[in-house]
Amino acid sequence: MNVWNGIGRVVKEAEIRETANTKLINFTLAVDNPFKKDGNKADFLNCVAFGKTAEFFDKYLNVKGLRVGVTGSIQTRTWEDKEGKKHNAVEIMVNNLYFADAKANTSPKYETSSEEEFSLL
Repeated sequence: MNVWNGIGRVVKEAEIRETANTKLINFTLAVDNPFKKDGNKADFLNCVAFGKTAEFFDKYLNVKGLRVGVTGSIQTRTWEDKEGKKHNAVEIMVNNLYFADAKANTSPKYETSSEEEFSLL
């Protein structure tokens, strides 16, 4: 079973991109890790969302410092750059996103009308 659930803070505002078939957004979450001993108490996880999930993140959650709940799966991939050097990446493929902060703690981008909030439930 490949399921990942976590809550973290958005590290920086991400930009949504369009591919030939769908919208795509890459974002990074800082997730608390109390077992780290190097002074940095967080892991920085790369996340990828597509389609409606990417649009939802961009519209409501794309705010630096905002706490976001994520469910998804872990994906690894490898590629070779122009110089022939191999690279590996581990990413969270996002299935669902959740608000994890109080509305009062966010920027105006997070503000929605009551109709929009109701339609998201």
